[in-house]
Amino acid sequence: MKRLGLYVVGSLCAGLLLSGCGDQSADGKVDLELFSNKPESIGTYESLIERFEEEHPDINVELYAPPSADTVLRTRLVKEDLPDLLSIAGSALYGELADAELLKDYSDTELLDRIQPAYVEMIDQLVPGENEGTYGLPYATNANAVIYNKEVMNELGLEVPETWDEFIAALETAQEEGVTPVYFTLKDAWTGMIPWNAVAGNLEPDRFAEKKTNGEASFQDDYSEVTEKMLTLLDYGLKDNFQYNYNDGNNAFANGEALFYFQGNWAIPELKKVNPDIELGTFAMPVTNNREENELISGVDVMITSLKETDHPDEVRQFVEFMMEDEQAKQYIEEQYAFSAIEGVEQGDEVLSGVQQKIANNEITSFPDHYYPSGMQAPNLIQEFLIEKDQDAFLNKMDREWEKVIRR
Repeated sequence: MKRLGLYVVGSLCAGLLLSGCGDQSADGKVDLELFSNKPESIGTYESLIERFEEEHPDINVELYAPPSADTVLRTRLVKEDLPDLLSIAGSALYGELADAELLKDYSDTELLDRIQPAYVEMIDQLVPGENEGTYGLPYATNANAVIYNKEVMNELGLEVPETWDEFIAALETAQEEGVTPVYFTLKDAWTGMIPWNAVAGNLEPDRFAEKKTNGEASFQDDYSEVTEKMLTLLDYGLKDNFQYNYNDGNNAFANGEALFYFQGNWAIPELKKVNPDIELGTFAMPVTNNREENELISGVDVMITSLKETDHPDEVRQFVEFMMEDEQAKQYIEEQYAFSAIEGVEQGDEVLSGVQQKIANNEITSFPDHYYPSGMQAPNLIQEFLIEKDQDAFLNKMDREWEKVIRR
């Protein structure tokens, strides 16, 4: 076993072998567990599972999608109680599980041939060391977007900005007209990562994480423009940007209380629940004044994978193959307002057309924070920075925390 304990389970002994918890039920069916880290997609998964079970009456799939899923999964890993099937994000946790050789390698399967190469490359870069496998199938992708209220945009006479200066000008116009330019929800630290990733993803050096770990880059040297622009954006928020959380923001923005909302495509269904009649649009935050350089931050929101060791490999394979079929992939992205990593399966919703074009043109780059060591708790550090506004102290702390985590 490789470096299992780098970030996840340092106390586990080498050679530990985990197997999925699938079992044979009393009625003769094979029971599989599908673990999902997205409670928002429970309804979609329940529908897909129902269809799968109709086609495979000898297999029963139980969905488990708890809150704080990453923490739950880490706890179950320590207890040697991992599920057969996982639906998880392309994040550091995936890299840790893959590096620990707990997941099936899909490198030599035909299923991988259908995935857009850019997303395969993204998840491959998450696995540290010299490991060259691909231990999951990118399924649904996301977009780190600026969501706007079309009615407010029209009333202000604004068009979608394509440069940083145009974006700031739009914020100024809204402020001058008494409209809240941006509804921040920084009571929830994770929501600060939306603008952070948009700005950092376009400004940080290529392969920053790798260079940082090798001592060839640092936050102090490479992130000063990122912190400056974050503080600039903060000036266009609410009187108290730290008073409201994600749910507050969804309710307020859906009811027309701001021009822009920094969120991902995943927030669209929540906004529509609050106000089904609201007309929304999306665009990638323009971070520079060179239109061609401004890329959309997009990542693997959902990947389907399975354990390397499972008691029911055939049944697991059947479920994975079922999920990768166009019909299921299309249903997932339509119901979740997401994008598909599977070539030829496209999102057609008008709300997302502004970012869909960036994806179609491959004008995308990945979430920088997905490559930060998860143990450094970047969202909390960035929230603290936005409160204190001390750029030098913050950048120094980011460097220290990174180095502290990778030395563990």
